Amino acid sequence: MFSFTAPKTARTVGAALIALSCLYPSAGFAQEPSASHLEAAKKALTATKATETFDNILLEASARLANQLTANNPDQADNISTIVNEEAIALAPRRGDLETEAAKLFAANFTEEELDSISTFFSSGPGEKYLEKTPILARELGKTARVWATGIQRDLGENVTKKLQPKGN
Repeated sequence: MFSFTAPKTARTVGAALIALSCLYPSAGFAQEPSASHLEAAKKALTATKATETFDNILLEASARLANQLTANNPDQADNISTIVNEEAIALAPRRGDLETEAAKLFAANFTEEELDSISTFFSSGPGEKYLEKTPILARELGKTARVWATGIQRDLGENVTKKLQPKGN
């Protein structure tokens, strides 16, 4: 079986950029973006690693199918594995279609100049460090927010309870 791996970094940044692209589409793009605009979008996708997590789609689909078929036909396990791998490899070139659609989405939501700036930043030392550190920061920020929320909930409850108590107690 073949394998693809995507860094965890791409998950957070990629998801954020794609979500941003979906939430704030540019109204000015009723037509296809220019070739240079698409190229800038592809460079931004590469620099941000926004679509790397999608590399696992075919791998995971083929593994699920092989497991399902093998569970139902254990005597055919070798044949199933061979055929699933062959078919997955045959479908692999279609990954480019997803990349093209992602580039169109980015081009529809960012100007060519913005895409160039995104590429420049995420290809720089600080940008690469940002991609590397984002998963850790997101996890730690989540922990910090949960601790803060617990304290707020506690303090809010105590303050309200005090004010609801009859005067003089």
